[in-house]
Amino acid sequence: MNVRPLYDRVLVKRHDEPEKSKGGLFLPESAKEKPLQGEVLAVGEGRVNDDGSVAALQVKTGDKVVFSKYAGTEIKVNGEDRLILREEDILGVLS
Repeated sequence: MNVRPLYDRVLVKRHDEPEKSKGGLFLPESAKEKPLQGEVLAVGEGRVNDDGSVAALQVKTGDKVVFSKYAGTEIKVNGEDRLILREEDILGVLS
């Protein structure tokens, strides 16, 4: 199953959370926080302005991004967790 985001939405794969703490302790699944970084897998066409023109998105496929903690909607694609969020929920692009 392929997902193509609409308008100003992007499909993001979250980065994996480390299994150990900085001190070397193994973290149980319930203690882990969901990462706020990920990789953009797909982007929509862009946001439609009031005059009907389409504004292109600032992010592109392959960008590493940081996003808001409670942003987006989680979905499963081919058994893997993915996140669909609006471009405005992306805080920055990592380089």
